[in-house]
Amino acid sequence: MSLRWLLSAVHLLGLGVGLGAVWARALALKGLLDPAGLRRVFYADSSWGIAAIMWIVTGLWRAVGGLEKSTSYYLHNYLFLAKMGLLVLILVLEISPMIHLIRWRIATARGEALDTRRAHRFAAISMVQAVLVVLMVLAATGMARGYGAART
Repeated sequence: MSLRWLLSAVHLLGLGVGLGAVWARALALKGLLDPAGLRRVFYADSSWGIAAIMWIVTGLWRAVGGLEKSTSYYLHNYLFLAKMGLLVLILVLEISPMIHLIRWRIATARGEALDTRRAHRFAAISMVQAVLVVLMVLAATGMARGYGAART
C-alpha cells in the first residue's frame, strides 16, 4: 500500500469517525447528564477530537507534502477553498464547546458540580457541525471528480 493511498484512507476514515462522533456528542448533550451521560459526552467529544487530528494532519500532508496534486492545484480549486472554509467554521464553532467540556472534565475529575445549562446550545452547535462535515464531504467528492479546478 502506498503512502498516498494510506493517507487518503485515514483522511476519509476521519470524516466517518468525526461525523459519527459529533452526532453522538449532540445526542449525549441532549440526554440526561448524570455520570453515565457525561461519560457518553466525553467519549464522543474525544472521538471528535481524534477525528479532527486525523483530518488536519492527513489533509495538510496531502495538500503540501507533494504526494497528491500540487499545492497550487488545491489553492486554486474553489471546492477545496470551500472545504477549508467549512473546516474553519467548524473549528470556530468548536471553541466554546471545547473550553466548556474541558472544564466539565476537570470538574468531574474533582467531584465538583457542573453547570450544564449550555448543554443544549452545545448540542445544537454539534448538529450544525455535523451538517458542515457532510458539506465538506460533498466538496471533497466534487474535487475528486475534477470539479472546482481553475480553468487554464
